[in-house]
Amino acid sequence: MNKKGKTRENKYIPPKGKPSGSGKEEGLGMRPTLDSEDLEKDLERDKEITEKYTSGVDELAANVHLRHSNRNRQKHRDTHKEKQNEESNKADKSKNDTQKEEFTDTKPEELPGVLNKSIFSDLASYQSDLCVSAFIPTHRAGGEVNEHQDSILFKNVLQQAMQTLLEKKYDEVTVNRILKPAYDLLRDEAFWLNLQKGIAVFMADGFFKFIKVPFSLHEEIYINNSFNVVPLVPAMSNEEKFYLLVISKKHVKFYKADAFEMEELIIPELPFGMSDVVHFEEKDDQNLFRTGGHGSTGGANFHGIGAGEPDEKTHIAMYFDEVDEVLMKYVLATEKAPLMIAAVDYLVPIYKSVAKYKHIAEDAITGNHDHDDVHKLYNTARERMARYFHEGMKKALQHFYNNSATELTSTIPEDVIPAAYYSRISQLFVDRDEHIWGTFDEAENNLEVHTSRMDGDECLLNKAVIKTILNGGEVFLLSRSQMPDNSKMAAMMRY
Repeated sequence: MNKKGKTRENKYIPPKGKPSGSGKEEGLGMRPTLDSEDLEKDLERDKEITEKYTSGVDELAANVHLRHSNRNRQKHRDTHKEKQNEESNKADKSKNDTQKEEFTDTKPEELPGVLNKSIFSDLASYQSDLCVSAFIPTHRAGGEVNEHQDSILFKNVLQQAMQTLLEKKYDEVTVNRILKPAYDLLRDEAFWLNLQKGIAVFMADGFFKFIKVPFSLHEEIYINNSFNVVPLVPAMSNEEKFYLLVISKKHVKFYKADAFEMEELIIPELPFGMSDVVHFEEKDDQNLFRTGGHGSTGGANFHGIGAGEPDEKTHIAMYFDEVDEVLMKYVLATEKAPLMIAAVDYLVPIYKSVAKYKHIAEDAITGNHDHDDVHKLYNTARERMARYFHEGMKKALQHFYNNSATELTSTIPEDVIPAAYYSRISQLFVDRDEHIWGTFDEAENNLEVHTSRMDGDECLLNKAVIKTILNGGEVFLLSRSQMPDNSKMAAMMRY
């Protein structure tokens, strides 16, 4: 078949299918013969079109734009696609910015377990639209650690905080961002194997700090525009400390302790035991012994037969005298902190008889404690030393009671709270397990105390503690049974 549509005889073959004009409405396609009435108008219009688009026979006018046959037919589509991509990129950027805002990486920061006034002040004065304080008891060792009880409790506290915040209609994105560092800490397995007796956590937007405290805490969540720092009062640094000397004829260990923890002080000059100070030799059927220990610069030799040889108590006294001399030289010469002895009962009076240090505690831990666990030993010593740590509180309470009939004392929150703001309190006593809700306008001296928490309230007991400490006063956390007049707070005024 010839592709040009002709036979070999050069006759035209019409294409298959319907004629090109088949089915078209009349009047479409070629123009019909012009009517005589419209001939003049049509000719005029044809002339105008011819003059507009041609400049000669079969020549287009210069103002006519002719598309190139190889033009980019996708140009419009590409431009449209670029516009779509640009809009998509903007949307992705907005989404990424939102995700970045939602998951801003705030690193947990650990604060020391014993706080100074500066650190306390930073926490106490911090304010934000949403501040979360969380407290839980923890364990140093034992089955509770092996069974992950502390991390489970912390997880429950975080879930409770999340639920409470959402119920209070806080923004979910902000809540997730604030709690994220806490969940990061929850997944840190090594963290939960190295704890003290409690954890205090302080969270806000872009702020996350925690403290491993060496005292037990009650489980609590506090949500406000500032942090609750009342449970941290025992962590404020203080001068209360004591020393513990664990001594036997074969071992010596020396510890420094306070109300929260105890650490061994390594003093190389201390003798390793009595044999390091008193040496025995056999020579010519005579007993020869020599004094002079690990920390001594020299020693003396003694010969003794029978009754002329010093007895064991004398040897022990020589040994203890060497220990006391080293401790006085390297630690105790300028100290006044009590020293507790842990030794077999008959050794305690021997040490006291030779010691030059004048602040040895009357009480002692009797028995052999050479190989005791340090935490167990500390707890025992801490219980024995309790009265030394309670002296300040006892004196403060006694001072309060001695002035209870005067205007210098009060157990009424409406009196105590403003006094704390205006630097009038020298000693403040608070119930460690209580809150007092309300508001106080310091400028107007306007106090409102509510029986239960209302919107916009803050814990005024917490504020009174902060103001008292920052204004140079003392704060004592007590149980309800210890509180004067069974009150929630009480104060001894400066004036």
